[in-house]
Amino acid sequence: MKRIVLITLLTTSLFSFSQNKGKISSKPFSINNRTVTVYTSADSTNLRLSKTDNLTFSDLKQPLETQLCVFVNPTKTYQTFLGIGGAITDASAEVFAKLSNEKQQEFLNSYFSKDKGIGYSLIRTNIHSCDFSSENYTYIKEGDTDLKSFNIDHDKKYRIPMIKKATEIAGGKINLYVSPWSPPAFMKDSNDMLKGGKLLPKFYQSWANYFVKFIKNYEKEGIPVWGLTIQNEPMATQKWESCIFSAEEERDFLKNYLGPTLKNSGLGDKKITVWDHNRDLLSQRASTILDDAEANKYVWGIGFHWYESWSGGEPMFENVGKVHEMYPNKNMLFTEGCVEKFDANNYQLWKNGERYGRSMINDFNNGTVGWTDWNILLDENGGPNHVGNFCFAPIHADLKSGELIYTPSYYFIGHFSKFIGKEAKRISSVASRSQLLTTSFLNKDGKVVTIVMNQSNKKLNYNLCVGTKSTAISILPHAIQTLVF
Repeated sequence: MKRIVLITLLTTSLFSFSQNKGKISSKPFSINNRTVTVYTSADSTNLRLSKTDNLTFSDLKQPLETQLCVFVNPTKTYQTFLGIGGAITDASAEVFAKLSNEKQQEFLNSYFSKDKGIGYSLIRTNIHSCDFSSENYTYIKEGDTDLKSFNIDHDKKYRIPMIKKATEIAGGKINLYVSPWSPPAFMKDSNDMLKGGKLLPKFYQSWANYFVKFIKNYEKEGIPVWGLTIQNEPMATQKWESCIFSAEEERDFLKNYLGPTLKNSGLGDKKITVWDHNRDLLSQRASTILDDAEANKYVWGIGFHWYESWSGGEPMFENVGKVHEMYPNKNMLFTEGCVEKFDANNYQLWKNGERYGRSMINDFNNGTVGWTDWNILLDENGGPNHVGNFCFAPIHADLKSGELIYTPSYYFIGHFSKFIGKEAKRISSVASRSQLLTTSFLNKDGKVVTIVMNQSNKKLNYNLCVGTKSTAISILPHAIQTLVF
């Protein structure tokens, strides 16, 4: 995309996007008389993505050091927004199938409709089984190196119908990407899909062919595949489906097998994302793969999860920014995150939602283009999961009552996904104090979307400052707001 030099205006005028071309328009618009619509979700209240204020701008006076401010500069633009979404796993699809038709429709609207819900535009799904499947399975008979027995009949029962319904609600088109948790057992040195192990080099080509078979079979069912990751969590030995790839092994599998195989099969347009694991080793993995010219040419982006804080440490948000600085032409994509250790007493635990808000703001501010939650739906037990790794989802279904349970995480995600449009540009958004976190985007229609999160136990008053104009806003304790103007 061509860079366009913007002349900073000394007036209250700001540049806007052209709706047709998605580029910065030379036609300015004025902040004067513009209304700021405020949407709020707050702890210990009934506010959930609720419209709480309509405000107007007035002249900005020099802020004092004692004042809280959020400074937004729409003339300073950064990465282009891809989308926000979640994973339709076997578990999600199996639970969905048990809901009444009425609740299925409510669920689909809640996630995939911009008007009735929060407007998801990304879907991730698993290539054969993962932990969030009711059983361990593949698409071939064990030992079938030539993949002659390959079929996706398993997925036609629950997963494919759900993906199709979600896509329809999303407007008929959605970016779907796919990820494997493990090759078939016979292809691994451990002869087991579970508990780690490695792909044997003699099966590299067969495993690359497996990706092609999966993509073409899904597309034959009318489900376009936008992209893929090479291996879910390639440095984790888990009790469920898992497979270890060192950085060098992932690089060599990509450049010598997967990349050329996809290209030669007419699938060279699929977006390949590497790593697909935590932020901690992000830099080493990216450097090893992207500094190799042959591997680099196949890579669309670098994927990451948030589980590096499992040991009690702080999330390594800055690692995302460092890798983005190193490789600005590659895309940073958050591919998975969820609240672990399911406990039905904590459905409405507010800090679970705050974990999402903090991660999304920091990840976007560090150059991330898209953000994908893990399971979009689980049952009242945090499953099904064939190895007992039960977790939270933004929405749970109580299959005993047939009701849907909306958790704080759903609303936190919605403060981003409902308002930020595809191909929006992230713009400069800075808070004057650490109690507030913020990020902002400029939509193609010229509207600015600013998200502000109050991490403190106190109600705070702050000024939203844009150019030479500002407006005063209040935010409740442990609340998140979306400001649209």
